[in-house]
Amino acid sequence: MKAIWQQWNFMRILRMVLAIGIIVQGIYTKDTLTIVLGLALGGLALANVGCCGTAGCAVDIRSSNTKTTIEYEELDIKK
Repeated sequence: MKAIWQQWNFMRILRMVLAIGIIVQGIYTKDTLTIVLGLALGGLALANVGCCGTAGCAVDIRSSNTKTTIEYEELDIKK
């Protein structure tokens, strides 16, 4: 329960606002599927899960201490 109220960032707030808007639109149009999709999006925002939530798309940052030297070759295009 404590995790629900902590770490609210911009994307999490945006997902919640969109979910509330979708739920309101579903109630206004009396469309059950829209309400269910809004509730699902709201649940994702509350649980802070999703594609890139809580480092879901994190990049492996293990690095070696070796430096790579890149060599460039100048090309002469005049003919």
